[in-house]
Amino acid sequence: MELREYIQKVEANIHLTYEEMKAAAELLFHEEAVDLEIKEFLIALSEKGETALEIAALASVMRSFASRIDVPDGSFMDNCGTGGDGSDSFNISTTTAFVLAGAGAHVAKHGNRKISSAAGSSDVLEALGIRLDFSPEEMTELLDREGITFLYAPNVHPKMKKIGAVRQKIGKRTIFNLVGPLTNPVQLSTQFAGISKIDFTMEYATVLHMLGRERAIVVSGAGGMDEASLSGQNSFVLLDRGDLIPFTLTAEDVGLTSAPLSAIRGGDAQENAEILRSVLRGKRGPHFDTVVFNGGIGLFANGQAETIEEGVQTAIDSILSGRALQKLEAVIAFSAKVAQKEIV
Repeated sequence: MELREYIQKVEANIHLTYEEMKAAAELLFHEEAVDLEIKEFLIALSEKGETALEIAALASVMRSFASRIDVPDGSFMDNCGTGGDGSDSFNISTTTAFVLAGAGAHVAKHGNRKISSAAGSSDVLEALGIRLDFSPEEMTELLDREGITFLYAPNVHPKMKKIGAVRQKIGKRTIFNLVGPLTNPVQLSTQFAGISKIDFTMEYATVLHMLGRERAIVVSGAGGMDEASLSGQNSFVLLDRGDLIPFTLTAEDVGLTSAPLSAIRGGDAQENAEILRSVLRGKRGPHFDTVVFNGGIGLFANGQAETIEEGVQTAIDSILSGRALQKLEAVIAFSAKVAQKEIV
């Protein structure tokens, strides 16, 4: 079938089977794919509503085209969210990644530039002085030395260039927001993923199970966030070796203070970089509480805490002990060293 035929099927509100979506995805990534057809396909999927099978199929095809990252032995996690929630928050998951690493988690953080937000994770990393163009060998070395590395999506997904340009033109959430966190080229055992679609948490956890995650947590935050929010009740699904367990949680349930979404608004990359630094330096307030809330959930998902409340306390300690900030400084130093080598 041609991509046009799949577009017509989706526009007729018909869900694609796993095999159909794999075939359509292969066509999407073909160098002769037409920009207009890519755009129409992505918009049609969004308007129909993506299924777990469609997301899993696209993720498997996209991962098959990804650059190979030879990581050291160990258990790795990611806390990349789907983005596209429109909350204009600061870069919560990027800040949280340093907290997780400071607490001893091995984090392979997947991310991209802004698509539908003021500053994506990669924009903020660049503002902090962290390179986006690490080679696969440098990513591996950083992960081995510091327990954290950053995988800039265009670097590890070279076939996404054409599709990325189309996504920029669309300017709103597409299936690639949902697929992004699922396509980390590092084989993950644990994942903490946020989505803004509250009615899709169970399906998303099902996709994570299909893709081989041993343990994971999916959150849809209060106020439509793709992170756990201080502003109300958050919906979760815990994937634990095949079991899917839904639950809800508020900030107060784990000893934190509630706050409105407006309290954690961010700005451009430079502003968000300053917020990230202030949190890792221990400045208390809604930004800090949001990060330790998400950090606690990530540590619970990763099996480093018996409860989320215990995880929150461990995340607080990661910051107040200075370990989270040390991870940031180590990554910046590593980045500078790589730059110096190139000059020499």
